[in-house]
Amino acid sequence: MLVEDIHSTIVATIGAGGHPQTRAIDMMLWDEKGVYFLTAKGKAFYTQLMEQQYIALCATKDKKSISLHGRIRNIGSEKLDEIFEKNTYMQQIYPGNTRDALEVFQLYEASGGFFDISDPSHVMRDGIVIGQIGQPQTVESGYFVGDPCTGCELCYSVCPQKCIDISAKAAVIDQNRCLHCGRCAESCPEQAIEKRG
Repeated sequence: MLVEDIHSTIVATIGAGGHPQTRAIDMMLWDEKGVYFLTAKGKAFYTQLMEQQYIALCATKDKKSISLHGRIRNIGSEKLDEIFEKNTYMQQIYPGNTRDALEVFQLYEASGGFFDISDPSHVMRDGIVIGQIGQPQTVESGYFVGDPCTGCELCYSVCPQKCIDISAKAAVIDQNRCLHCGRCAESCPEQAIEKRG
C-alpha cells in the first residue's frame, strides 16, 4: 500500500542544529527485504541519510495513513534500473546517464502503524514491522483492562468507537479499533484500565 497506493511520503531526518527536517519522498519499490527510495548524492538529504542511517516517515491518502521509523542503508545503484522501469516519470526527471547522480536507499528495519478512518464509526489500526527490529517486541501498546474490572460498563459508554467488549467479566478493548483517546481509563472508577507501551 505504501508504494503502490500512497507512493509519496513525508520523510524526516535530523537537520542542522539538531532540528527535525522533512521533505516529500516517493517510495518507489518494495520486496521481502524492505522498501526502496532514492535521492541525489548532492543533496543535504543524502548527507543526512548517510550520517544518520535512520528515518521516520508518514503518508496519508483517502483517510488511510502509514507511519514508520527505522533503519536505512545505501545500496548504491542496485535496483536503480528496476526503479526507473517501474516509475517511468523518473526517466523524464533524470534522462539518459544523468541518473548517475542518484543512489538507492533501502528501509530494511522499521516499525510503525497503519490507521484507517475511511469509515469514521469503525476505525481500524494495526502495527507494521519490516525486518527484525532488535529483539522481538514484547511490549503491548494501547489501553488494557485488568482484573479490578467490576463490569460496570462505564468504559463502554464513553468509548467513541464502542470497541470495548463488555460481555466478559474483565472488559476487553479491541486494539485494532481503539483510538487511544484514554476516555475509558479516565472514567474507570476502579482504575482497572492501564496504558501500555
